[in-house]
Parts: sequence; structure tokens; C-alpha cells
Amino acid sequence: QVQLVESGGVLVQAGGSLRLSCAASGFTFSRYDMGWFRQAPGKEREFVAAINWSPGSTYYADSVKGRFTISRDNAKEMVYLQMNSLKPEDTAVYYCARDRPGAGTYYSVRSYDYWGQGTQVTVSS
Repeated sequence: QVQLVESGGVLVQAGGSLRLSCAASGFTFSRYDMGWFRQAPGKEREFVAAINWSPGSTYYADSVKGRFTISRDNAKEMVYLQMNSLKPEDTAVYYCARDRPGAGTYYSVRSYDYWGQGTQVTVSS
């Protein structure tokens, strides 16, 4: 069955860096676009970044553009989120998700059909 397992979330100081990882299994990883979302307490889950199946095109929320980088390794079936210049407002649970083919947009939670369990990132000021 499809599984997405995130790791790498920790407590970090503002201005620091962190790399999240997502291990995928149970499907042909190289054929799917992938995304990262995050959810802060009391807020809706929001889009962070996405990458297409043939790593070439990447997409970012305005709030993270220039600070975060999404990448993938199809041979290892992994997707990563490198986060630099972290801010307290980046504090959230971060989720890896598989894009639903033909969904039409990367920015909506409805465009993704499988989700990981999430990993907590806390940025202290």
C-alpha cells in the first residue's frame, strides 16, 4: 500500500536551517508529482512546495520562496524540503503528499490523494 513517512522535524532557532525527508513506498514514485504542506495550530493546512515527477519544475508558496527548496531522488524514492532562514511563523507540522494525477493545481489539499503522518518543526525566536 502507499506509504509516505516524513522525518527531520526538530526544534531549531530562528535563522537556522533544517532538511525534511519523505520516504515513499507502495507506488511508482517516479511517475508522481509530490508536495509539501504544513499546518500550524488552529490554522488550515497550507501549501508549501511541489515538484513534478521529472524533477525540473518546482513551485513554492510566496511565504517560503527564496528560503525553502524542494527536491527529489527518484532512485531512492525520496522527496526533501530544505528550509533555510527559518522564522517562528514556519512552526507547524509538515506533511508530505502525493499529487493526484490530473488534479490541475498543486496548491490545494484536494489535489493530493495520500499523506504522511507529519513531522513537527518548531522555530524558536
